[in-house]
Amino acid sequence: MKNKFNQSFVHLELVRDKKPGPVITKPIEAIAVIKAMLGKMDREYFMSIHLSARNSVTGIEVVSVGILNASMVHPREVFKAAILNSSASIILVHNHPSFDLTPSDDDLKLTKRLIECGKLLGIEVLDHIITGNAGDEHFSMQSKGLIKQEEGSYE
Repeated sequence: MKNKFNQSFVHLELVRDKKPGPVITKPIEAIAVIKAMLGKMDREYFMSIHLSARNSVTGIEVVSVGILNASMVHPREVFKAAILNSSASIILVHNHPSFDLTPSDDDLKLTKRLIECGKLLGIEVLDHIITGNAGDEHFSMQSKGLIKQEEGSYE
């Protein structure tokens, strides 16, 4: 769309097509929600699960598709859809195609940065889960004590 000064404008709209999804209270439930989407990928996928104030799924977004051992992720991209979706909290999920579920230093630094950004925005980061390709095994940063949650609605 252009105005009389020949300037372009972008229009972004969130359309809700269905009712909220299942309630997520622990990592295994988050994995169940995204397992079919992750499948057996040959590169890293970084995703966010958007949750309501009662932890029901309101959206899932593929934030970034990377390469075999890395994925470019910026807080702006992580929180854009979460803000538009009026999310109360998010769960971060990414896969390690190598099947090594150990978080890298970059994984830990990014998680810390996203938690800080979430606090500024009022969107709590409940967990950051790393899965293998099939999604059968996972590493939950919250379960391992690397993420302290503000409220007790997620274990």
